[in-house]
Amino acid sequence: MVAMASTANRKIETYEEFAKVHALLLVASGLPECLHRRLFEKLSGELFDGGNHFQIEPCEGGRQRRLVLTSVSMETDSEVFLVDHAWTFRLSDAYKQLREVPGLSERMGSLMCVDVDVSSDDGEDEGNGELGVEETLEREVGEAKEKGNGTLRWLELEGLNIDDAMLVSLALPTRFPDLVALSLLGNKLNSAEVVVQEVIKLKHLKGIWLNNNLGLKNCDGKLAGLILKELPELEIYNSSFTSNFGEWALGFCAGIYGKDNPVNADHTSLHTVSSLDLSNRNIHNLKNKAFTPICLPSLTYLNIQGNPLEQNSVGDLLDLLQRFPCLRSLEVDIPGPLGRRAIDILESLPNISELNGIDTSKILETGKHVIDSMLLPRLPEWTPDEPLADRIINAMWQHVMTYRLADEEKLDETPVWYVMDELGSALRHSDEPNFRVAPFLFMPEGNLASAVSFSILWPTQNVRKGDECTRDYLLGIGEDKQRSARLTAWFHTPENYFIRAYEKHRQKLLSTSLMPPTFQYSGTQSIHRHGGRPLLVYTDIPHVEEYLTHPEFAITNEPKEADIIWTSVQVDEDMKKATGITDQQYINQYPFEACLVMKHHLAETIQKAHGSPQWLQPTYNLETHLSQLIGDYCIRKREGLDNLWILKPWNMARTIDTTVTDNLPAIIRLMETGPKICQKYIEQPALFQGKKFDLRYIVLVRSMHPLEIFLSDCFWVRIANNQYSLARSSLFEYETHFTVMNYRGTINHKNASEFVREFEEEHQVKWLDIHTRVRKMIRSVFEAAAVAHPEMHSPTSRAMYGVDVMLDSSFQPKLLEVTYCPDCTRACKYDMDIVIGEGGVAKSCDFFNNVFRCLFLNETSQVSQL
Repeated sequence: MVAMASTANRKIETYEEFAKVHALLLVASGLPECLHRRLFEKLSGELFDGGNHFQIEPCEGGRQRRLVLTSVSMETDSEVFLVDHAWTFRLSDAYKQLREVPGLSERMGSLMCVDVDVSSDDGEDEGNGELGVEETLEREVGEAKEKGNGTLRWLELEGLNIDDAMLVSLALPTRFPDLVALSLLGNKLNSAEVVVQEVIKLKHLKGIWLNNNLGLKNCDGKLAGLILKELPELEIYNSSFTSNFGEWALGFCAGIYGKDNPVNADHTSLHTVSSLDLSNRNIHNLKNKAFTPICLPSLTYLNIQGNPLEQNSVGDLLDLLQRFPCLRSLEVDIPGPLGRRAIDILESLPNISELNGIDTSKILETGKHVIDSMLLPRLPEWTPDEPLADRIINAMWQHVMTYRLADEEKLDETPVWYVMDELGSALRHSDEPNFRVAPFLFMPEGNLASAVSFSILWPTQNVRKGDECTRDYLLGIGEDKQRSARLTAWFHTPENYFIRAYEKHRQKLLSTSLMPPTFQYSGTQSIHRHGGRPLLVYTDIPHVEEYLTHPEFAITNEPKEADIIWTSVQVDEDMKKATGITDQQYINQYPFEACLVMKHHLAETIQKAHGSPQWLQPTYNLETHLSQLIGDYCIRKREGLDNLWILKPWNMARTIDTTVTDNLPAIIRLMETGPKICQKYIEQPALFQGKKFDLRYIVLVRSMHPLEIFLSDCFWVRIANNQYSLARSSLFEYETHFTVMNYRGTINHKNASEFVREFEEEHQVKWLDIHTRVRKMIRSVFEAAAVAHPEMHSPTSRAMYGVDVMLDSSFQPKLLEVTYCPDCTRACKYDMDIVIGEGGVAKSCDFFNNVFRCLFLNETSQVSQL
């Protein structure tokens, strides 16, 4: 958040004026006071002199950049540099700007290293098609003849546009029956049946790579099972070890086996291996006939990060590693399969001198329990035919930063995202950084209208020439705020740790079942006043004031005189004191109703009572369950399932700061704009004439103990304006993925009866069946609140809630949210044909009359009890 001070509208000319106008911003930035005057000088003169002190260098094979100091030295807090913002945007405008602003996509593509294809090192054979395949085969056969007897055992056919028909026509099993390794990575294979049919004929295969064939993405788990069943000698599938792995797979990782030496080389064996990297091989069981001290007596360095190893106990793994006589350096996930604490691991493996790249003596001296793994950076990935704008949107989450403007009156609802220029974006992460970056809004004329955004950069440690300049991406965020999990936005963190957290969470949900309310039913009494006096109602809601015309009720402007308080604001103790409201007056609020109307509490309430009901999409509070969400995401990705999620702020209406994405770093970075839930997106919703829609139901709660709830016969449908699409470019389109158009867009109004008739015709379903399922779901929601939060009970509370529901493609209801004091403009503006029950017409002028009759007079007109 960037705080704004109220200022005069005149040009700032002196440092004293600058310091006064920007006082709050300077404090918020964290810039040492000794650099404030220097910052003013550079801002006033627009001095961007970072190029005199730094150099940008490519790294990670050209897929990332880093910043290196070129000056002889730079001392702590000795200088401050201006960093320009190359791209500033609201998230909803990102695609539009990339398409329309001249040169923007080209600059961002270069800055994020996504403007070139890296599928091949030298571009050879790129797009060669069928001719390229035959040329490749001729070359491979020729090389095999030069090096030996001409038997081809290792074949790499990567990125050659091979489709299913071409794979069959190549007749690889007939031409090369002795193949040990085959890579078909990055082709256009689509049919799992065709691939299995051809591959299982290669009976000597030990390794096969089918990665990055988009058509096979959603059936990878099934495909692997079919292939492994027919090829018992297979040890590596798509870079993962199979359960059959042994000497060949270990030798492959050790660099013994490869294209020049496919199998059984006489001059080398595992006995000579001193370094072995088994990271991210999806190994479930490390105890193996080949992974033993007898086979690997010289093993000095071992990396087993990123493997589940769930078939081995901690004790078994420690016992196995203890028996390697030369093992001195170990890399392992912490917490992970060897335990939760680095110190415990070292106590069990006393011969280890280096753990995760850190000298063990240093670990023991500092008493550090958890040692961060040497994480690999999360580099941008794309396919050759992916548009540049899509690549940028996917990769930008490693670069973007955010702020939200706030003045003395209000907080800007929509956050601003920005990408620093090439120099600023080259700063990589370190847990022990030597520089710090902060956003800064310069107001040269002393007002917000003149503001220009920059970032400022200054050294926080002494730096020498040639040192890489780094910053902390998560400055001030510790493990209490899930720091390690949040680093997943920039690094490949250990998936197995998060998967275990998810599975534990999932098991807890599956073991939960509702304990139904035990209280006896007894009807709530009417509060009708005898003697003819109407009930006095105080309200700040114009529709209630205008349309509550029933003679049993009368509007009053004095809260303390009212029998009923019907308000849109929270009635707390301060408000009661200020207005004279007492505990004897009836209020349209229940104590602790946040368990329903705040999105994170709603999910917790339902999960506490029901576990994981079908009608609630998987939902995670990112402030507390980020690890579990990452585990869920990883499992879905591994199994080829859809992975589109929607992020919603805890307590903001009108879809403000709500985002749909399938990008895990995006999910994590979006936490920075405020607390959110992350919910599995309904990717296949029921559509109305090709468009998304949802349904708003009105629920009246007369009592929580016993539970007395009623459903209004009036409901309305809200329809998106655009045709539904899952194209990545559409995910930022409000009018495609959202349905509430009261506040932006054009309302696509449709009467409920007309909608139901057309929907039944379009989908050949009976609305009554759908309505029955919706009623059951809504009842379950409020039962969950009654069971999980008995403190909600209050004899002087009566309330109305909006319940938003979406249907999936099987016409099963899904709960979206519960809203306090819902907007009932439609119900008051339009007469509605009632499509359920006894039918009839719901007059708009009677809507609030019927609500108040139900809640306070125990009369049921155009409502039904749930």
